[in-house]
Amino acid sequence: MAKLLHLSCSPRPDSESSAGARVFLDGFRQAHPDWEIDMLDLWRERLPEFSGPIVEAKYARMKAQAFNDAQRDSFAEAERMATRFSLADRVLISTPMWNFGIPYKLKQWFDIVIQPGLTFRFDPTQGYLPLLRDRPTIIILASGGDFATGMNRGRIDMATPYLREALRFIGVSDVRFVPIGPTTGPADSILTAREMAHRRLGEIAARF
Repeated sequence: MAKLLHLSCSPRPDSESSAGARVFLDGFRQAHPDWEIDMLDLWRERLPEFSGPIVEAKYARMKAQAFNDAQRDSFAEAERMATRFSLADRVLISTPMWNFGIPYKLKQWFDIVIQPGLTFRFDPTQGYLPLLRDRPTIIILASGGDFATGMNRGRIDMATPYLREALRFIGVSDVRFVPIGPTTGPADSILTAREMAHRRLGEIAARF
C-alpha cells in the first residue's frame, strides 16, 4: 500500500500549520482513498537526545569502528526513524516558523536521521552523497510575518533554506513550500493569507 508520511511539527493542534495540514489531508484522502497516512507527531513521539551513545555511534561509524552495546541500541533508534521516513512514497511536513527558523523538535529529528551510512555517505572524490530516494514532499510553513511577499519588516526566513538543504542532503529535492502568513497582525490580513494557503493546499492535494 502506498504511504504518505506526515511530520507534524507544531505543539498546538489549533495552529495555522496544523490547520493547513488538515485541509491538505482532507483533499489528499479524497483523491487517494487507498493510501495509508502515517502520522508522526514530533511532540508525542519519543525522540532520543542527540548526546552520549548516539553521538559516539555516529563518530564510530565514520571511523569504521565497531559499536559497543549502548551505541548499537542508540543507532537502532536512528535507523528506525530513518526507515520510517524512507518507506514513505510522499511526505508532508507541517511546521511553524520559530524565531525565523524551525522548531527544535524538527531540528532534533533531522539530527537523528542524518547519519553516515544510513542517509548519506562521503566519497573522497565526490564529497557528500545522499542515500535516500527522492520523493514528492510538501512543506507547510506558517510564519507570523508575510515572508512570501517580503512584507516581513526586513527579517530573514532561515527556515526555508535549512529545510530545503537538509532534505537535499539526504536525497529529497522534489520539495514544494506552501507558506501561510502573516499569522499575526490585522485580522483581515490573517484571514486572507489563510484562505489563499488553504485554497492552494486543496488544489495541490488533489493531484499530489
